[in-house]
Amino acid sequence: MAGSLIGHFFPGLVFFLIGLWHLFNHIKLHLQTPKSFTIHPWFPISKIKHLELFLIMIGCSSHMSAELFRHHRFDPDGSIPGPYLRNFEHASIDMSFILYSSSAIAVDLVACRAKHDLTQLLAAVALGQQLLMFLLHSTHHGGLEGQYHLFVQLLTFVALATTLMAIGFPKSFILGFSRSVCILFLGVWLMGTGIMLWTPGFIPKGCSLFWDEGHQEVHCHDEVALRRAKGLINIEFSWYFITIMIFSMCFYLFMFGVYGEKVESSSWGKKEEKEDEHHDDDDDDDNLGS
Repeated sequence: MAGSLIGHFFPGLVFFLIGLWHLFNHIKLHLQTPKSFTIHPWFPISKIKHLELFLIMIGCSSHMSAELFRHHRFDPDGSIPGPYLRNFEHASIDMSFILYSSSAIAVDLVACRAKHDLTQLLAAVALGQQLLMFLLHSTHHGGLEGQYHLFVQLLTFVALATTLMAIGFPKSFILGFSRSVCILFLGVWLMGTGIMLWTPGFIPKGCSLFWDEGHQEVHCHDEVALRRAKGLINIEFSWYFITIMIFSMCFYLFMFGVYGEKVESSSWGKKEEKEDEHHDDDDDDDNLGS
């Protein structure tokens, strides 16, 4: 599963759906109850309260099983072959998210006072594990996959930072909004990585797919082609970023139209009109006085 379209697309889809679900609920919660707003690490569902956490556990368990048991991963002496170290690293990330979701359910059932802070900390630990595994990856990603993974590390770091900040600033809507958008963006980028690297029609000019130690990887034919391909990835990330921000703002405005209350005093234009009327009244009084 590692180093394949499916191995990137489906984890990315999970991050995307969780990010979109959190974005929807954080905006809705802030519009309906702005004074009591609190950043939530997960959101309950009416019929099955812990459905989000159960889906994380099921998805990570399935991905971990595919990483570890789809092929024979051990040498006859019981050691792990070098080409399959990446599979165990990815499985370790899955285990950390399984720990997060299962512990979050346990903490919620106990109903302790610090459950929000503890759950945010558990989420930060899972994201930290993911960042650590990508930073210390056993596979040397010096080519195109490494460039894609560089941006995965950046988005994971931002998600980790905003999760930790949510412990200290649980009432900040902008923090919850940013964290949700970042998780959504991480999912979109992972899905894009799988599609762009393992679809022959999207491979940059001067590069090709090759089999390397049991996995397909993209290699460029020369340094010029490699630099061009990395430049295209940088542009791709920039366009993704712009698109995600446009989508996020449009989604907020849509949610505001559905759940928000229009407050006349919040309109800059009407404030300026009132100030102009006030100045006109002062001018009239001066003229009468003269």
